[in-house]
Amino acid sequence: MSTRSLPELSQPSFGWPVRVYIEDTDAGGVVFYANYLRYLERARTEYIRSLGFERVIVMEAGLNYVVHSLSIQYRKPALLDDSLLVTAEVVEWGKTFLQFHQQVLREPTRELLVSAEVKVACVDQSLRPRRLPADLVAAISAHQSKGQGGQADS
Repeated sequence: MSTRSLPELSQPSFGWPVRVYIEDTDAGGVVFYANYLRYLERARTEYIRSLGFERVIVMEAGLNYVVHSLSIQYRKPALLDDSLLVTAEVVEWGKTFLQFHQQVLREPTRELLVSAEVKVACVDQSLRPRRLPADLVAAISAHQSKGQGGQADS
């Protein structure tokens, strides 16, 4: 299977702001480890949305994106009321998948709290692998080649 790797960028491709609420934390005010997965999911979803691919439209086309695998490193904890920036950058793709590099950074210092590699597969309604839509691949490629980065508008 052929894959396409993208050049490494100095700035994250996309960032989504997150505030840590009490519902995200344990009794000690530390973000519960599984909640980082929610933050990562939201950033990937908003990144794809920023490229013009609304979730509902994708689902109406009979496609879905599911996590195939992930590797995550928890470096430092996020705390109650922290302001975070969750990044999403496509670093590779194949016929049926996108590979994301993601980070959770504490604002405003951009201190690295969590890093993750997430492979997302494109599937149909029966959960069988499907080719990534050509217009999505083109949008990702154009976004990356322009070096567009920064924070999403809330």
